[in-house]
Amino acid sequence: MTETGPAAIRREVGDFLRSRRERVTPQQVGLPSTGRRRTPGLRREEVAVLAGVGVTWYTWLEQGRPINVSTHVLQAVARALQLDDIERRHLHQLAGSSTPKAQPSAECDPGLIAAFQPVLDKLDPFPACLQTPLFDVVAYNRAYRFLFTDMDLIPPDERNCAVQFFTDPDWRSRYLDVDLVAARMVARLRAEVGADIGAPAAAGIVDDLRERSEDFARLWARHDVLPRQYETKRLDSPLVGQLQLNFVSTDVAETGHRMTVMTPADESTSLRLTQMASLTVATTRA
Repeated sequence: MTETGPAAIRREVGDFLRSRRERVTPQQVGLPSTGRRRTPGLRREEVAVLAGVGVTWYTWLEQGRPINVSTHVLQAVARALQLDDIERRHLHQLAGSSTPKAQPSAECDPGLIAAFQPVLDKLDPFPACLQTPLFDVVAYNRAYRFLFTDMDLIPPDERNCAVQFFTDPDWRSRYLDVDLVAARMVARLRAEVGADIGAPAAAGIVDDLRERSEDFARLWARHDVLPRQYETKRLDSPLVGQLQLNFVSTDVAETGHRMTVMTPADESTSLRLTQMASLTVATTRA
């Protein structure tokens, strides 16, 4: 069970730092190798020396104890662990040096759906949906409805891309690059959750997926973070076959939601999306 409140955030900071420490070798930071080591990566005392902080203080930081952490010290620890820009931002967010993003509920404001549903519908035959940062799908158009399966047949509280990907073999099989998508999805989820890991919505979905999917639990334990990206994904549609789609996401005002639109990356995909639209017209009119 995921902890909640400040204790959860402190634990997340400690686990994240430990996971990064274990990935850095002494040679990478200019330290001599001292022979066989009981643990991978750097020792805590080595990180403390490199960051210019006390060993006890850094140990307490990794242990999730309630200690004061300044931005300056966090920057020193980040340099010692050779964190990249994405990991640095994630660390500062966890430690409270940046403002956490809003985490909207999966039960979206009807007014927001009413405002965006016509926009989503106009984007047909391009699949488009409205999502929360936790991958809950709260609205979608006809093309998205039939992209993986018939979304209308999935209970509203299960209309979550991460839940479907890690628990439904049929949904997962629609992706042609499964391992890559799995790793990126978990890393993006962790980056989106950030310091809200102890919030009920975030803790609930993480606990649920760790219990239901060994693959998710393994990837979550890696503590990788990845920002939202414009990327191309290869899908195998149950209606028209292989599609190559560009995923483009846009934040929606200050609600924390995002609108994701999938555009064809090649002419073949464009033709197949048009074909899919014609195949589903009768179903949606029924």
